[in-house]
Amino acid sequence: MKHLKACLAFAAALAIVSTVVPARAEPLKNIVLVHGAWVDASGWKPVYEILTKEGFHVTMVQEPETSFADDVTAAKRILDLQDGPTLLVGHSYGGSIITEAGVHPNVVGLVYVAAHAPDVGEDEGALGKKMPSVLAKTEGAIKKTPDQYTYLNPADFPKLFAPDLPREQAEFESRSQVLAAAQVFNTPLTAAAWKTKPSWGIVAESDKIINPDLERWYYARAKSHTTEIKGASHSVYESHPKEVAAVITEAARSAEKLAAR
Repeated sequence: MKHLKACLAFAAALAIVSTVVPARAEPLKNIVLVHGAWVDASGWKPVYEILTKEGFHVTMVQEPETSFADDVTAAKRILDLQDGPTLLVGHSYGGSIITEAGVHPNVVGLVYVAAHAPDVGEDEGALGKKMPSVLAKTEGAIKKTPDQYTYLNPADFPKLFAPDLPREQAEFESRSQVLAAAQVFNTPLTAAAWKTKPSWGIVAESDKIINPDLERWYYARAKSHTTEIKGASHSVYESHPKEVAAVITEAARSAEKLAAR
């Protein structure tokens, strides 16, 4: 009888423990990377290689850049495929995408890499005008097709988007741009995940596409853990992959601990 009571007591104790273990206590292994406008996910390869060697399951989003809604849907589609807690990373315009898509239940943290981070009702186009970048001050750098798709003048791309990349690489990227619908930059957000989820931000100190002061302002408002990379261009994820991967890794470990509380 005493043995039976002991077994029942032990079983009850196990039941209590199981109810207090957080649902998000499982290890964070999933990282989703979101690229910015005019480029594609292949630029993440140097960061991807570092993160996968560290044991992370890394997936890139290839957004179509046909509309903000389409791009957010593309990100959510990839998030739906993740099998647990996920760190969501966005570069440049990708920051707006992760801000909107980051409310997804799988997302436990956000990383902004030289990125926009608007609030609900805001759009990055209007915010960019408050702190103009070198790009914004360079006449004729942004071209537009008759059907309202934008791209960077290939002659300006290397010096504005990727001055710290090898010239041949920058020129190739200038000729392989993904044209972005003009409306993607001016669509107000309906969600701001950084309000409810921890975030990290990387400032590219020599960014000519987004004013570095605007990046600092975004991250300060979001209370992001901020890292500045000196001399880095807008292509910081390609030119400084080790530093970017280090921030992402630290964010993943920190987000995992926070989610387990």
